[in-house]
Amino acid sequence: MFMKLKLALLGLVGLVFVSRVSVAQTPPPAAAVVPEVTIKCATLAPEGTTMTNSLKTMSKELATRTGGKVVFKMYYGGTAGDEKDVVRKMRIGQLNCGALTGVGLGMIEPEFRVLELPFLFKNYSAADHVMKEMRPYFETKIREKGFELLGWAEVGFVNIFSNKPITKKADLTGVKFWMWEGDVLAQTMFEKLGIVPIPLALTDVLTSLQTGLIDGCYAPPLGAIAFQWHTKTKYVTDVPLVDATGGIIVSKATWDSLKPEYQTILKEVITAESQKLITNSRSDNVKSLEVLKGMGLTVNQLTPEALAELQAISKDVGTTLVSKALFSQAILDKVTQLAASAP
Repeated sequence: MFMKLKLALLGLVGLVFVSRVSVAQTPPPAAAVVPEVTIKCATLAPEGTTMTNSLKTMSKELATRTGGKVVFKMYYGGTAGDEKDVVRKMRIGQLNCGALTGVGLGMIEPEFRVLELPFLFKNYSAADHVMKEMRPYFETKIREKGFELLGWAEVGFVNIFSNKPITKKADLTGVKFWMWEGDVLAQTMFEKLGIVPIPLALTDVLTSLQTGLIDGCYAPPLGAIAFQWHTKTKYVTDVPLVDATGGIIVSKATWDSLKPEYQTILKEVITAESQKLITNSRSDNVKSLEVLKGMGLTVNQLTPEALAELQAISKDVGTTLVSKALFSQAILDKVTQLAASAP
C-alpha cells in the first residue's frame, strides 16, 4: 500500500514537472499585426474574374512586403456603386483607391478618353506603344486632379452583343442599345450612327437585358461573361471597336499620407501586377470568345464594306469631342499619330 502511494506521488510530481517544462518551452502566441494604413479599394469587376484575382495578388504582396502594416480592403462587383459613385467617394475620403475603366478615369481627367476612340488601335502593339509614350503625360494630368495613377489596366477590345445578327450598319437599326450613363464618347459615337441609346449604370445592364429594356450592349468577351450579359444575348459581332483601357488609382490624400517606403512598395506592387493583368486579360479575352461559341452564341463578322463605313464614321468622333472640350486637338493629333506610327 505504502509503495503504491509512493509511486502515485512520484507520478504526480513528474506530471507537474513535465507540465511546467512544456509551458516554459512553448512560446507565447505572436501578437497580431495592427495595420497602420487600410486602403479601401473598389472595382466593378465581379469576384473571381481576371481583374479581381489580380487585385487579390496585389493585396497579398502589399501586406507581405510591408509586414502587414499596409493592407487593402476590397469592394468587388460594384458593391461601392457605379464608377461615378466610386470617384465621388474617393473625393470625399470614403474610398482611397479605385480600379477603374476608361469611363471612370475620364470622370477625373476627360483627356483619358482620347485613348478609347473607336478604331484608334489596329492591334495591341499599337495600344502598348501609345500607352508607353503617353503614360508620363497622363500621370501628371491626373495628379493635378488630386489622384495618383499607379498602374494601367486594360479591359480589352470591345465587341457588340445583341439578340439579332449584326453584320452591316443597317442591322444596328431597331436594336435597343445600352449606353453607359454619362459616357460622352459613347453618346457621340451613337449620334454619328443615328442610334438613340438607353443610358444606364453598368450595374443595371443585366437586369435591363432580362426585362427587355435593352437588347444590345457592348463589352469585351471576358467582360460579357463576367457580368453574365452573355446569358441574355444571342449574337456577338466580333469587331475591335475600342480597346477599353483602365487604371488603378489612389487619392492624393491617401498617397501623401503614406510613408515614402510604403509609397515605393505600393507603386512597385501595382505596376508589376498590372502588367501581368494586361497580359492575362488579353489571353482570357481570346479564350472567352471561344467559350461564348461553345455556349451557343453565334459570332459574326462585319462585312468589309460595313467595317470601312464604321471606320469612316468614327473619324468624326474625335473632332466632335474636341469641340465638346473633352480633349484638345493637340492631344488628339499626338495620340492618333502615335497609333498610326506603331510597329
